[in-house]
Amino acid sequence: MFSAVLRRRALQGALLRSRIASPLVRCYSDFPKHDIIKMPALSPTMTQGNIGAWQKKAGDTISPGEVLVEIETDKAQMDFEFQEDGVIAKLLKEPGEKDVPVGNPIAVLVEEGTDVSDFEKFTIDDAGGDVSSSSPTKEEAKESSSSKESTPTPTPAPEPEEDVPAGKIETALDREPNMSPAAKKLALDNGVKISSLKGSGPGGKITEEDVKKAISSPSSPAAAAPGAAYTDTEISGIRKVIAQRLTESTQKNPHYFVSSSLSVSKLLKLRQALNSSSEGKYKLSVNDFLIKAIAVASKKVPTVNSSWRDGFIRQFNNVDVSVAVATPVGLITPIVPAVDTKGLESISNSVKELAKRGRDGKLKPEEYQGGTISISNMGMNPAVERFTAVINPPQAAILAVGTTKKVAVPVETENGTETEWDDQIVVTASFDHKVIDGAVGAEWMREFKKAIENPLELLL
Repeated sequence: MFSAVLRRRALQGALLRSRIASPLVRCYSDFPKHDIIKMPALSPTMTQGNIGAWQKKAGDTISPGEVLVEIETDKAQMDFEFQEDGVIAKLLKEPGEKDVPVGNPIAVLVEEGTDVSDFEKFTIDDAGGDVSSSSPTKEEAKESSSSKESTPTPTPAPEPEEDVPAGKIETALDREPNMSPAAKKLALDNGVKISSLKGSGPGGKITEEDVKKAISSPSSPAAAAPGAAYTDTEISGIRKVIAQRLTESTQKNPHYFVSSSLSVSKLLKLRQALNSSSEGKYKLSVNDFLIKAIAVASKKVPTVNSSWRDGFIRQFNNVDVSVAVATPVGLITPIVPAVDTKGLESISNSVKELAKRGRDGKLKPEEYQGGTISISNMGMNPAVERFTAVINPPQAAILAVGTTKKVAVPVETENGTETEWDDQIVVTASFDHKVIDGAVGAEWMREFKKAIENPLELLL
């Protein structure tokens, strides 16, 4: 009897959690029957997001898999692919609105045939009241009824979330901003956070003059006036995450660095031969060979393919290489999984496809979260001979690659010592000393150098 009560309570808790996590909540009010679409959590670490371009407008139908809106998460610009049928009745957030908490109302969905004009006066306050006081569905009511009949023990009501007043959903602005449409457009166009504005108009209404003052204010991240000595740029969610993670990495991971000059003359000849016979199926880059060599070295020295965990070190069986890609909004590291099992053609095509979607902000969370070791290549810039990279936690190693240089090297011949020109690159590996001892890091670099300077082994 006692275990049955526990199972019922667990089921009721699961139902409650599923309603909180779902981006859709059924509502009943003076408006026709409708659903509230909430800000979804598009990554495990996402707590808030910025609204990008809406792909649907009021009156448009939407089907499962269609994109509703672009959302900037804490790590990328992503498409929110909706998974329900219906008609968009009203959009509750403007393009450009920032820091909208996960679970906040962003749009209204109705069944096909519903008159969407009935929702012209619908506001976020209506959505908040509906979400918190929505009636139970038939399935939930049936479950609740059967629970009461089967046991006299009352089920305690779930405790309300902290800081959320009863009967109301907390919103980014706590209400629709009291401002004219022209003032709102001016604020969004200039990157001014609406929640920071104070209105000087009647009843505290925000006017265009209030927005203009915020734009010209030294503390505002908006563009500086012509002739100003500086320009402030608002920090994006991606840039915040980069700053936080890299600061933590340098503070918590005792870095040490191992550099080596590698001859890539044989590699460049092999690359040219393979590309000339590819018939357009692939176009290998030097970076593709480097990624494959990372996997070869990491399989021979598996300690490097590990990460520091709470109370233990985790060593991975597959070598999943995170490839640093520069985007307009910051660095992102899409992952080429199981590189140790892939050939150069597969690696090359995967890197190109992931890098393109990374620059477009179209990567899925599982495509850039994780990885076992990283590579950062600045070799395309001839001014960068060598550099060191910050470890991408919780990984324990990252390889930094400089540009290719012609280097004069002495060669013994029958006529004595002569000078030949060799193509070389300098690579520097950053290791986490908590996981990888110095001798182990040196051994990994030796295996990596061997793979690069004998590139035919990469084809095996």
